[in-house]
Amino acid sequence: MKVIVFRLGHRISRDHRISTHCGLVARALGADGIVYSGDQDQAILDSVTRVREDWGGKFSVAYEKSWKKVVKDYKRKGYTIVHLTMYGMPVQKKLSGLRRKGKLLVVVGGEKVPWEMYEMADFNVAVTSQPHSEIAALAVFLDRIFFSKELDKKFSRAKKTVIPQERGKKVIGK
Repeated sequence: MKVIVFRLGHRISRDHRISTHCGLVARALGADGIVYSGDQDQAILDSVTRVREDWGGKFSVAYEKSWKKVVKDYKRKGYTIVHLTMYGMPVQKKLSGLRRKGKLLVVVGGEKVPWEMYEMADFNVAVTSQPHSEIAALAVFLDRIFFSKELDKKFSRAKKTVIPQERGKKVIGK
């Protein structure tokens, strides 16, 4: 399965950490890449790229000004558009159908998601119908869509690797 995360409507004044964390969660939990729209913020692209370079893996990071262009382009490429929203259908009722789709563009919005996004999405999916973090929703969604197998993923070309231990921190590499 190919999964690209789309961070819709990044705002420099408010969303730097949220958008960066969307990229980090997407990479760590098995997505193939992330695309940002909204305000162009080179710091986010650089931060997520630096993590990929240090910690490995094949993860793309890109910016596109027009969110509609992103959605239309990915639809043209055969992706199913999955909009994560607390107003959507429960994720547990949609997972098996989504897994069969093969290629997903997972849309992670913020405060002011345009109504058109709800209409352009093939699926509006809720991790819960309560107010919550979009980062948490993304993490739960990716974990469920990949059957938790992403937790054992090995990242190629890693310069740094954590050595798990009960106490303390151990990282090998540069």
